[in-house]
Amino acid sequence: MNNIEIKLESGQNIIVTKGKKLNDIIKEYNLEKDIPVVLGKLNGKIYELSHTVDEGGKLEIIDISSKIGRKTYIRTLQFILIKAVNDIFPNSRITIEHSLGKGLFGEIDKEQPLNESDIKKIKARMDEIIKKDIIIKKISVTKNKAMEIFKKYRLEDKLKLFKNVNAETLKLYELDGLYDYFYGPMAYSTGVIKIYDLVYHKPGFKLRFPTQYNPYELPPILEHKKLEKIFYETEQWGKILNVGDVGSLNDIVLNGNISELIRVNEALQEKKIAYISDMIKEKEHVKLVLIAGPSSSGKTTFTKRLGIQLRTNGFIPVQISLDDYFVDRDRTPKDEFGEYDFESIFALDLELFNKNLTSLLNGEETEIPKYDFKTGKRVWTGDKVKLPERGIILIEGIHGLNEMLTSSISKENKFKIYISCLTQLNIDCHNRIPTTDVRIIRRIVRDSLSRGYGAETTLKMWPSIRRGEERNIFPFQEEANVMFNSNLVYEISVLKKHALRELNKIHEDSPVYYEACRLKNFLYFFKEIDESLVPDNSILREFIGGSYFYKY
Repeated sequence: MNNIEIKLESGQNIIVTKGKKLNDIIKEYNLEKDIPVVLGKLNGKIYELSHTVDEGGKLEIIDISSKIGRKTYIRTLQFILIKAVNDIFPNSRITIEHSLGKGLFGEIDKEQPLNESDIKKIKARMDEIIKKDIIIKKISVTKNKAMEIFKKYRLEDKLKLFKNVNAETLKLYELDGLYDYFYGPMAYSTGVIKIYDLVYHKPGFKLRFPTQYNPYELPPILEHKKLEKIFYETEQWGKILNVGDVGSLNDIVLNGNISELIRVNEALQEKKIAYISDMIKEKEHVKLVLIAGPSSSGKTTFTKRLGIQLRTNGFIPVQISLDDYFVDRDRTPKDEFGEYDFESIFALDLELFNKNLTSLLNGEETEIPKYDFKTGKRVWTGDKVKLPERGIILIEGIHGLNEMLTSSISKENKFKIYISCLTQLNIDCHNRIPTTDVRIIRRIVRDSLSRGYGAETTLKMWPSIRRGEERNIFPFQEEANVMFNSNLVYEISVLKKHALRELNKIHEDSPVYYEACRLKNFLYFFKEIDESLVPDNSILREFIGGSYFYKY
């Protein structure tokens, strides 16, 4: 039979010719939405819209309001940008570097420095490519053929990446004669791009697109001067280490020089922690250091290491845990889904916390509560703390940058630190590694080794964690006195075996199966590093175990 039956999300059953493309089905039956549709899901499996249907079943449409749909949209937009740059400046090199304010920052290396006029020309060419609605073809080529293409384009980072990949063939995408490799699915054609912008952002550009939660418009432009500064510092660290992409890292692993890279990378972090300690010393009135950052940033180990550096400057650190100031469970606020919102600042007893801080800073002996997570109740154990002469209070927690947390304490007495894991490493010049991917791999490994959670549980929790970060951490990051990047350029190569072991346990029927597959495909690019080479005071030890500061 040449006809097969497809059931649509509306409940309607349609008969289509076997071998028909998903894109043609969507067009013929008006399944397009008011926001871009980029992928299809047939019988629970996700396909690009170029996929030809050879079996009946249930068809679902994936648009950019989903995580995988949005990533596909952005990836397609990047390919259009790369094509436009290649057309306007044929001998240039474009690099997609990192996220910045709900967009992507990148640079274009050419004879004359990039300027606003150049960006206008590139955007005009992008508009032409989008208007033509050019089909993006996926082709399979031999590895040798792919290497010839990358050599012709002078893409050294891709050559280094794929020379050590054990594959006879590679999947490339072709757009109007330009070939490239992308890590993840692509939209059917360029016309899918409806909303975007390209703006000059010295010394490069910023590529803008809608968010997953509001796919109808571009987010507002916000300044992130301190975040940009830490990204620049991270770029300089990459140059010192001579590692900017996975291929370069793999070469060092295979050449046996990884031990020195690890030592230098760790030394760069220790030097920055010492610098932060010196900054605190220079501010004579600081008595309270607040350390905040998103999940799996390494806040605990950073705080311990900062405490050591503060001791070298004559301080006596006293650490107080925000966890002990949770309100009783029955007073905990709930989120929009009716679940306890433990990440809300109002899940903390702000009044008691500020009262205790004021008492400590006044030199008084103060009883600190303990929180019993099993009963969901506060417990008074009689433990008292007094701030010694030259004492300084360290507080680690997600709300540290929010002035509401310490409203009773004068700003001159506070020093705020934002810590996050901001990778300087890219797969190659056109495929960046999202910082959230490194954090989630850290979290998967730590959850499995220390908390008994499988990767499936962690991946299911991650959207909720991210929502909490968007509300409670990211809006305040520019309030920090200083930022610290906890990422280590070599860490994925150490985390790889632990993460793969857990990700491989996730079955096809899991709602996070495709996310697990994406992460596995990403991890396969890395050559493994023996974890015994990781120092015992490393932030990475917070996730793999064996830390000097505490035991799992």
